[in-house]
Amino acid sequence: QVHLVESGGSSVLPGGSLTLSCEASGTTDNFIAMAWFRQAPGKEREGVAALDPRIGARVYATSAKGRFTISQDNPKNTLYLRMNSLRPDDTAVYYCAASSGRSRGDSLLGPAAYNYWGQGTQVTVSS
Repeated sequence: QVHLVESGGSSVLPGGSLTLSCEASGTTDNFIAMAWFRQAPGKEREGVAALDPRIGARVYATSAKGRFTISQDNPKNTLYLRMNSLRPDDTAVYYCAASSGRSRGDSLLGPAAYNYWGQGTQVTVSS
């Protein structure tokens, strides 16, 4: 059984920074992708950032590029999302996701690529 648990969500001022963490437990050696998604009220879930934990290759949504950084701590099975220059429209529930095996053709920023999900952590950017 695989478990993903997010933490670090909080309220922050516009322009501020925040780091989210995702602790993975269970069988994690076969993960081929890990990612962060977010969902705001009334909007669909969108991919924010993803990586291949085997080689460290990373992809970002246009909205996140240049502001967010996805990284991993393999010995601790931890995924991070560093968010800088936060904007009010970054407000959402952020979810950690992992894939144990998907087609090479699947988009790493698409929910269909992932079979494990955390419960989410709330990020609120407001003054």
